[in-house]
Amino acid sequence: MSLLTSIELASAFTGLLWIILLTRENIWCWPFGIISSLLSIYLFYEGKLYSESILYLYYVFIGFYGWYMWGRADQKLKIQEWKILPHLIIIGIGIAGTILLGTFFSTTEAHRPYHDAASTSFSFLASYMEAQKVISGWIFWILINGFSIWLYLDRGFEIYAVLMGIYFILSVYGYINWRKKLAQDV
Repeated sequence: MSLLTSIELASAFTGLLWIILLTRENIWCWPFGIISSLLSIYLFYEGKLYSESILYLYYVFIGFYGWYMWGRADQKLKIQEWKILPHLIIIGIGIAGTILLGTFFSTTEAHRPYHDAASTSFSFLASYMEAQKVISGWIFWILINGFSIWLYLDRGFEIYAVLMGIYFILSVYGYINWRKKLAQDV
């Protein structure tokens, strides 16, 4: 087994633990997400998905932020819904990020720079939303994870493509589960 395959397997395993715990609102999701992200940085850099490498570096930081936000003793973070304007702003930022990152990496040997940039840009935003427990973040993840299956298969990361398939299914579950909890809190 090659080093990249071992890293991919370890990252996929810890990433799977992360999303399972996330769907259950378990604070211990964050350390597993941090470990998975650290392993992924190297993997994606080697696969010339540079925007993904940046994304996973961001995931390390958002992991610590989410861990802090969910663990604050002074305030229990509750699942919330955003109005339409914040969503329009997030989508606008995602499109702008896609154009900026895609343009930048199109001057390198990056593979599919605009596709990679779209996945990265919107994942930045969805991660922030999940750290804030914004329920529509799950909708973003459903779309991103579905798209990422193709992106990872295209680069030969079959294990990650399977992981994204599992993430896709668990994102649907996470949305339904959080929607039920939100209805109970109202």
